[in-house]
Amino acid sequence: MTPDSTATLSTFTASDGDNLAIHDWPVSEGQPLRGVVVLVHGLGEHAGRYEHVARRLNDWGFAVRGYDQFGHGESGGPRGGLPSPSRLVDDLAEMVQSARTRTPDGVPLILLGHSMGGLVAAQYAAAHPGSIDALVLSSPALGTRVSGLQRLLLRVLTRIAPDLRVGNGLQTRWLSHDPAVERAYLEDPLVHDRISARLAGLLIGGGPQVVAQAAQWKVPTLLIYAGRDRLVDPAGSRAFAAAAPARWVSSRCFEDLYHEIFNERDARPVFDCLRQWLSARVPAAPLDLPQAA
Repeated sequence: MTPDSTATLSTFTASDGDNLAIHDWPVSEGQPLRGVVVLVHGLGEHAGRYEHVARRLNDWGFAVRGYDQFGHGESGGPRGGLPSPSRLVDDLAEMVQSARTRTPDGVPLILLGHSMGGLVAAQYAAAHPGSIDALVLSSPALGTRVSGLQRLLLRVLTRIAPDLRVGNGLQTRWLSHDPAVERAYLEDPLVHDRISARLAGLLIGGGPQVVAQAAQWKVPTLLIYAGRDRLVDPAGSRAFAAAAPARWVSSRCFEDLYHEIFNERDARPVFDCLRQWLSARVPAAPLDLPQAA
């Protein structure tokens, strides 16, 4: 690991005035900067849960900037709320722009999104393919497990009460095979179980929209997902991988894993896959390349 690198927590004020909590994990002092990763977390959680992922990326020469999405973690907004359908993608656009201004010329900028964060990152990449150098999708919410009746109820709620927030129904036992992961999730005061009708509509409708755009994909992308995922439907990831051009999208299904593939009992194959893909696309940094500001 990188014992002499210090994580920091700061605040970013979005263009609409809401504050977003920023987590920065820089590379160690004197370590060449290979790239910068912007990390986008999933539903109900926060960027701080990805410190172990960030530290692994630090070891490989990547600085990491994560942020708590609107209505999550230490950021502003009602828990699980969503003021407009584009809000999360708009926030990510500001995060990418901010990261670019802090990153030396020639240093790659990579998005890594998990679950809902993977959907948001994919939506952003589809709209702004030239603004990032690579994309990593971890168990992205490209498919959801929702019945026809639930979809009908959601359409009604989205029209009459889009800001109504209810329990998200997430079954924590399907996060990971490691019971310690579930226990830590349940005991985390920054984790919540709220979701608004508008946010639920985004999750249900956004995945198929991304899959429909897969054939025109032009962002170097690694798609890694769990075959035994009970929280999002892996069929969405399979459909995206089947439709996307092979020259742009590499995919791997970890058949026996649950949703949080970086938090499984043995996550080494997942990290190995990520490292190998990054190594093939992001060369090692020259020794005289400056660090990010």
